[in-house]
Amino acid sequence: MMALVGCTALVLAVTGTAQAAGPHRVALDRQALAANDGWGAATTGTTGGSAADAAHVYTVTTWDGFKAALADGGSAPKIIRVEGTIDADGPSCDSFAVPGYDFDAYLATYSPETWGHSTNLDNEPDDSPEGLRRASQAAQDAYIKAYVPANTTIVGIGKDAGFKGASLQIKAVDNVIVRNLGFESPLDCFPQWDPTDTAAGNWNSEYDSAVIYGATHVWMDHNTFTDGDHPDSTLPYYFGRIYEQHDGELDIVKGADYVTASWNVFADHDKTILIGNSDSASTAAVDRGHLKVTFHHNLFSNLVERAPRVRFGQVDSYNNHFVAEDGYGYSYGIGIESQLVAEHNAFTLPDTVKAGSILKKWNESTLTADDNYVNGEVTDLIAVHNAQIPAETLTAGSTWTPTLRTKVDPAPAVPRIVDCGAGAGHLR
Repeated sequence: MMALVGCTALVLAVTGTAQAAGPHRVALDRQALAANDGWGAATTGTTGGSAADAAHVYTVTTWDGFKAALADGGSAPKIIRVEGTIDADGPSCDSFAVPGYDFDAYLATYSPETWGHSTNLDNEPDDSPEGLRRASQAAQDAYIKAYVPANTTIVGIGKDAGFKGASLQIKAVDNVIVRNLGFESPLDCFPQWDPTDTAAGNWNSEYDSAVIYGATHVWMDHNTFTDGDHPDSTLPYYFGRIYEQHDGELDIVKGADYVTASWNVFADHDKTILIGNSDSASTAAVDRGHLKVTFHHNLFSNLVERAPRVRFGQVDSYNNHFVAEDGYGYSYGIGIESQLVAEHNAFTLPDTVKAGSILKKWNESTLTADDNYVNGEVTDLIAVHNAQIPAETLTAGSTWTPTLRTKVDPAPAVPRIVDCGAGAGHLR
């Protein structure tokens, strides 16, 4: 009981929920990102729908009601208050299947023994099993995706607000706030088999819980992202590979910029956060000079990889707590032209995980990784990586220095601070 009381007191102190009563307190749904709070505070800052008039404040309890609120009023400032858990899964996977789609026929047609591994399925005609799968997936796509307009705040009310199976699309808009919501990952009903993805082939799925695509000034705060009732351990295998029905929890791609992700929980997932989705020249032309993202006071728990994987962007990651379990791959992926600064973080690793695996080198890029603690001991993440994985030597020394930070907590205190304060349900 004493630990619980201490944690409660700490939450009130560090998450801003213990605001003084009286006329100067700003209601949760009217709050904006504070000055200097990460990249989201750059240039014009992030205010979301805080200026909404009474006609553009909505309280929603259903998926249809949520989509209607998003669509109403265009880009006029709006506040959408979510009450309870909203199911965006649809009636069933069968309800999205187009006439003629048959999964057993799909397996029979594209089994490695029949199809081989030299040709992917992208050119299969519309009336083929793959074509019918594409059409079925398109039907699910139209149902579970919700497009967020500019100047919007979406906020959960209470401790159990959120979405099950939704894919929030923050696409080519400016000034969005998403806070205090639980996200249970969408389950792709129709993954695609790619026989050319690795020597053995792979199942690939669509739908991230949230996508920031070409958008600017976005604040993701006090949300919880998990696989909920459908972890990968419950998924079947076909062709000797897991029938992967999950994509990412949060992706930031296609020239998105000025994003702050604070006090979130990312848990129980494989491919978690992608910043920049390709190494290609066409992608580089869009992403280079953008993808400025700050992560602070987030809990990354029981993940496999991508926390985050970074291409091109200037990414500041400080005061986060990473908790690994068996099956862990890596936390920070160092990709093409990435400019990662990872400081004052804490890592809790089991005996089966070596500290050298915290960093993963995908391309030659410099980074800064100072004052990080592993199991309570200060650890030079780059040095230990290079000692344990000499074939993938990393180079210290990022090309920039973060300036947009508010309070920086001492790294040894981060596990208690973050574990007590991160995730949905802490704001009121």
